[in-house]
Amino acid sequence: MDLGISGKWALVCGASKGLGLGCAQALAAEGVNVLIVARGADALHAAAAQLKAQYPGVQVLAVPADITTTEGRAAVFAVRQDFDIVVTNAGGPPPGDFRDWDREAWIKAVDANMLTPIELIKATVDGMAARGFGRIINITSSAVKAPIDILGLSNGARSGLTGFVAGVSRSKIAAQGVTINNLLPGAFDTDRLKGTMAGAAKKTGKPIEDIMETRKKTIPALRFGQPDEFGAVCAFLCSQQAGYITGQNVLTDGGAYPGSF
Repeated sequence: MDLGISGKWALVCGASKGLGLGCAQALAAEGVNVLIVARGADALHAAAAQLKAQYPGVQVLAVPADITTTEGRAAVFAVRQDFDIVVTNAGGPPPGDFRDWDREAWIKAVDANMLTPIELIKATVDGMAARGFGRIINITSSAVKAPIDILGLSNGARSGLTGFVAGVSRSKIAAQGVTINNLLPGAFDTDRLKGTMAGAAKKTGKPIEDIMETRKKTIPALRFGQPDEFGAVCAFLCSQQAGYITGQNVLTDGGAYPGSF
């Protein structure tokens, strides 16, 4: 299927690896020019080189920056201001007991996982509306749909973003060709998942292989997701064909969420 987005420009955050890179690859495969941003310069430039080699007809720009900061966002928009597609993505806050989190921890979580996407939306949505096309995808978490007790910082910050998106996506921009949706990943084979599994192994004294196998058994698909299949869902939501989908929370978790809605 031709998604009808070849030649458009996408800003993809946290795109040096994992789910962000999966999204950048899927968009580039559709002929979308990409500006990728991440904090780690070496990994980011390696990802950019990989994209250029895989998709020689696509323009690839790389900006090493922390998108959760005012300075980081300014660095991105100094390179390019207008985007047809924006994929917001930032590392999730650490797990823990809510009794241990002070105000600073909460502010940091909200700033990275709620306010940063809002700032990116604010910076790009009017230009999209003026041009008659725009796709904004926020990578959030399955914990928005099914909160996890030790992920309280993520539950709170990402749920705040979800509420914001529910309102703004249904404003007048919906009639101007702009959609805003959230992608909620479950357990994907990424460095973050491996780090979480390593932490669980250390805490329990069990081998990490056992921890990972046990986790897989809680997923009906009996496996972890792969970044490229996550990217494919992202690319479809950015397509011309997905123009009637907005304000939605699309769960990609191998069937782990047990509810009907």
